[in-house]
Amino acid sequence: MFLIIGLGNPKRKFKKTRHNIGFRVLDCIQKENGFPKFKFEKKFNADVSVTNNIILLKPQTFMNNSGRAIKAFRDYYKINIEDIFIIHDDLSLELGKVKLSYDKESAGHNGVRSIITDLQTKKFKRIRIGIKPIEKIESIKDFVLKKFSKKEELILQKTRETIKEMLPF
Repeated sequence: MFLIIGLGNPKRKFKKTRHNIGFRVLDCIQKENGFPKFKFEKKFNADVSVTNNIILLKPQTFMNNSGRAIKAFRDYYKINIEDIFIIHDDLSLELGKVKLSYDKESAGHNGVRSIITDLQTKKFKRIRIGIKPIEKIESIKDFVLKKFSKKEELILQKTRETIKEMLPF
């Protein structure tokens, strides 16, 4: 069984922000692969879609507490840590670049830090999607909570195939 987790923040106002790219990727995977619609599961505080041996999970905690929902889900279903994929934004990668990482520190990403803390390991796979700003920014928080421009959206559309190649299905 594979657990594919997209990181983001709940609430409509964050839907198309840079920090919610993990949620957006899962929405695409769900639609393109005929997964059932996401359903909120209160005991995990997460939106979940399951088909065959693949689970898509969107924690409905805020980013900095993502690990709580993931730990609850993993503990309940006894999922091997090696079968977990986390999809998230990465400020250190150029916009649209995608990198698969394993057994790495959080590199300052608070959602990943929360997961490492709650799971007490970093031995999971991460699909990091670059959102690095082209110009100097004043505030990282403000930057990651802004929506992508139309030009940036076009660049991101090209990442889909790369991400598909990194997934186990």
